[in-house]
Amino acid sequence: MSKKYFVNFVSEPKNDTLKTIVGIACAARAIADGHQLSVFFAAAGTRLLEPAYIEELNQEMGPDSKAVSEMMGAIIANATLFCSFASVKATLGHSEGDGALIVPDDQITWSGPPGVIELSAASDVQLVY
Repeated sequence: MSKKYFVNFVSEPKNDTLKTIVGIACAARAIADGHQLSVFFAAAGTRLLEPAYIEELNQEMGPDSKAVSEMMGAIIANATLFCSFASVKATLGHSEGDGALIVPDDQITWSGPPGVIELSAASDVQLVY
């Protein structure tokens, strides 16, 4: 039975890289298991949209690993993505339309707390990292 999963990446991933990788793995697994997935990147969690940081996480998995990139690719291709634009600007210093994120701006719904509340209310399962 398919469920609606909501994963909210809000914590500073640099504080606990393994927890961050677990969160990415759980999101990718929900997709692989056939569940509907919505992912919201807010606050320092927007760092997961930065290509250079994803490469750092790949290296945590081992030399020449692409495991995190592959999981993020599955998430980007199959999940509904939400992001706080103010958080991207504050955390990464990028503006909308810069083309600096691992996902094109037009593939993200830009939102804030109202989006988080709506997504959590509509989901069956919530995971926060």
